[in-house]
Amino acid sequence: MSCLTITTPTRAKTMSFTKAGLLSLPMLLCSALMMGGGQIPSNPLALAATISTYLYLNTLFFLMIYTGKTHRYRLILFVATALCFVATFIPNLIRIRGNVALTGANFIEGDVPFCHIVIPSIILPAALTKNIIFPGSLLSHPFASIAVMLIIWIGASLALGRGWCSWVCFFGGLDEGCSHLRKKALLKVNQKKWRYLPYVVLLVIVLTSAWTMAPTYCEWLCPFKTVTEFARVNSLKTVIQTIIFVGLFISLVIVLPVLTRKRIQCGLFCPFAAFQSFTNKLNLFEVRVDRDQCTHCDYCIKQCPTFSLDQESIKSGHTLMTCSKCGSCIDHCPKKAIGFHIKGTPKEASASLARVLYLYPAFLFAVAIGGSITAGAVYQMLQLFQR
Repeated sequence: MSCLTITTPTRAKTMSFTKAGLLSLPMLLCSALMMGGGQIPSNPLALAATISTYLYLNTLFFLMIYTGKTHRYRLILFVATALCFVATFIPNLIRIRGNVALTGANFIEGDVPFCHIVIPSIILPAALTKNIIFPGSLLSHPFASIAVMLIIWIGASLALGRGWCSWVCFFGGLDEGCSHLRKKALLKVNQKKWRYLPYVVLLVIVLTSAWTMAPTYCEWLCPFKTVTEFARVNSLKTVIQTIIFVGLFISLVIVLPVLTRKRIQCGLFCPFAAFQSFTNKLNLFEVRVDRDQCTHCDYCIKQCPTFSLDQESIKSGHTLMTCSKCGSCIDHCPKKAIGFHIKGTPKEASASLARVLYLYPAFLFAVAIGGSITAGAVYQMLQLFQR
């Protein structure tokens, strides 16, 4: 078993170093404003962590621009963000709240970080009762308030659509990282058979949440409870919930992605990912197939991690609505017959320009979520070395 392997059958066409540098300048400025928030950390370790994270992030962006490889460097960013989140969330939760296990007092006080995965569960109850069925803080929370997360989600959905699932989601790098631990899949998934499963999960979650006035996915089915916070295990109900969480995490986030080289949790189970697929209709960017250049080798189908390409969609020249715009098919196409496209422009329009224009909002949202997470992880490591 190898570690995070990425196959590249052809070499991407690179642009000049100077041009790539000039195109990277806006990101240097925007990411500095976003990470610093207009303030320079007074703590030397915090300052070092912020500067090193800033350089790391902008190096990845420059390499995306310069090499023409989107997926390769996005993957590094995405997986690292998820690992840093796991490494920092629980220690910070203990430091701020004093515990990881949720208590009745945490629910009453609204002391629960808001998670984007719960968004589909709260919409119908909010529309029917004008109540948000999540025990979080609306405006103020040290990790994530409901209002802030909803604003980020709306902005990212308009700019990226389901690109959220490949650039913004701080959980997604876990199953994607595991999906790259092998060079070849040991298990093939019949995507036609399972394609509609996440929409079934979404429908069940939405209806049961409205019926019970509680976020049922969060309470019973979220595998990421295993690496974040969870209800205190003090009853038969919480024992069953814990077993479900751990079992789903091991199977959907680790084992099946390793065996299939696909994002099983994101592609076949996550109700938020299914819900986010509909937002692909709202944003300007899409991935298109040049049918004149395509030789129907189906290599892109093999490389797509979210089951967003099949022979029918390739013939139509479009990806399926589940496309997360990760760039894997684009990076791996041996004929360069796939590329980013801006809706409403001619199909002959420059895919390179569309790609660069897409990378700016995609990377900015990745920095908005992952920048502070990564800097926090670096800060913790520096603290360990200082002791």
